[in-house]
Amino acid sequence: MDILVVDDSAFMRKIVTDLLLKMPNVTVTHTARNGKIALTLLAEYQPDVVLLDVEMPILNGLETLKRIKAQYEVPVVMLSALTNKEVTIEALHLGAADFVEKPTNIKEIKDEWIREFYWKIKSLPKQAATERITEPTVTPKLLPTGQFPSKVKAVVIGASTGGPKSLLKIIESLAHPLTVPIFIVQHMPKGFTASFAQRMNEEAQVTVKEAQDAERIQNIVYLCPGDYHMTLSDGRIWLNQEEKIHGTRPAVDHLFRSAAQLYGNTLVGFLLTGMGKDGTAGMKQIALHGGYNIAQDKQSSVVFGMPKHAIEAGVVQEVLSLEEIAIKLKQIVR
Repeated sequence: MDILVVDDSAFMRKIVTDLLLKMPNVTVTHTARNGKIALTLLAEYQPDVVLLDVEMPILNGLETLKRIKAQYEVPVVMLSALTNKEVTIEALHLGAADFVEKPTNIKEIKDEWIREFYWKIKSLPKQAATERITEPTVTPKLLPTGQFPSKVKAVVIGASTGGPKSLLKIIESLAHPLTVPIFIVQHMPKGFTASFAQRMNEEAQVTVKEAQDAERIQNIVYLCPGDYHMTLSDGRIWLNQEEKIHGTRPAVDHLFRSAAQLYGNTLVGFLLTGMGKDGTAGMKQIALHGGYNIAQDKQSSVVFGMPKHAIEAGVVQEVLSLEEIAIKLKQIVR
């Protein structure tokens, strides 16, 4: 896999390139210090992935991204600092496959960051292929556990790698007004979730907001803030900073478990693309309380990790493509 690294900082280009070259089957044939040079390079050769800085002189990240998406099918992942969070979310809307937060301390890059970085880079070429699929290609697989609720009172959604674009797609398809609340946990760094919720709210017909501690539940879409776990009880949302689960905070399992206790057999859970096994234990609780679970299929997932674990654990009733999930969710909440 050949990767084009585009960043105006020579230091950052070296750091990112060194990390990439430690990954199996990864090469970095070219780097560029701005978008103009990157576009010149793309006219001469076709990398598998472009890593693109958000802020650059001459031609910034967003303008470069627009031109790349207009001319090429190569997937683009944004390199973003927290100060560029609004621009980063805009880049996702414009077609960026995903983003990686630049480490704040280069000398102390955590294994968790490197692992996520590797998975995103590894999965991007596959994501570009799935984006070209516009019709469902997988027949839903019914597993012999549970029945779809006769009355749905709440929906919970969990996602990780590849989730932002998937969530934008399904939330934008919903019609106003919602008849039930939707609670979302997306593995995303602190600071980015507020901008992501704002972007979804601007693009969707329904109300989307970043959840706040102790607020009373209404029939809108709630996104869990980064670096907090979200639980539900007594008709309210509760946020906490308890220990990370599966190396992440927020964790899907926290939301799913509490929602299962609150809503019982009137709850529907969706587990979307992502690496790891977060969400499986929570889906088990949803199933035990009589709720209904749906997982994204392998073909449309960027990383078939979280859905795969839940499916293999036998706690999922349906396996659907992203297109089918959007349709299903729309039917549930209208």
